[in-house]
Amino acid sequence: MDLSNGFELATLGLFVMGMTVVTLFALIFLRQMARGYANLRGFAVVLGLGLLLLLIGYFQGNGSPGDFIWAALLILGWIGYTRWYSLFPDREKEVLTVGKMLPAFEVEDIDQNMITNRDLLGKKSLLLFFRGNWCPLCMAQLREVVSEYKELESLGVQTYLISPQPPGHSASLAKKHKVNFKYLVDTENEMAKRFHIYAKNGLPMGLQALGYDSDTVLPTVLVSDEKGKIIFADLTDNYRRRPEPTTFLEIIRKH
Repeated sequence: MDLSNGFELATLGLFVMGMTVVTLFALIFLRQMARGYANLRGFAVVLGLGLLLLLIGYFQGNGSPGDFIWAALLILGWIGYTRWYSLFPDREKEVLTVGKMLPAFEVEDIDQNMITNRDLLGKKSLLLFFRGNWCPLCMAQLREVVSEYKELESLGVQTYLISPQPPGHSASLAKKHKVNFKYLVDTENEMAKRFHIYAKNGLPMGLQALGYDSDTVLPTVLVSDEKGKIIFADLTDNYRRRPEPTTFLEIIRKH
């Protein structure tokens, strides 16, 4: 390929831009990359490089104005996904503030045993609220936490994975991962409502056909101490952004 040729440069630039966007979504939805934001800078650089090649090709006189329509659609799609679609507007954070006590709750696990906030007393607890098996970023985040189960156990931490999804879905996760975590079923999002992390109509359209309720929970990670006091709280305002396990493990070690 002769890159001095303007037409080929423009075509190459558009191809690079298209593949950048396609690769990002493939990593998120096919490989379940936990934090798309961690690599967004790299993707943005490549996207910009593609645009630069397109501009050079166009100003050499061999590009097509139609190329810019496709480029604009790719850029608008990128901005829409990273700056609008994935954001949680006006998320309340007053209830789950570090230093406050966990709100009282009662919720069943996948074996229909009742778990309350009193059961968390006496040891540190990690509470991970996830939207459901349908959410690739939630599943990637869960896998990351599972990979640290030995470290969590050595620190005396009991881990609770909490979702409003049907119990059978959470039971399949327990069977798959085979670690000493407790899977809680937040029926009708009662616990999420008490914690003020309830997402009304937060389920993407069409997933109701798979047995999920339209209402769900905002992704949240909490750590409480032996007295039930919150010592770590990640209330992300972007569903792509989840805390690295090393972040809350460091907090746990300090307490």
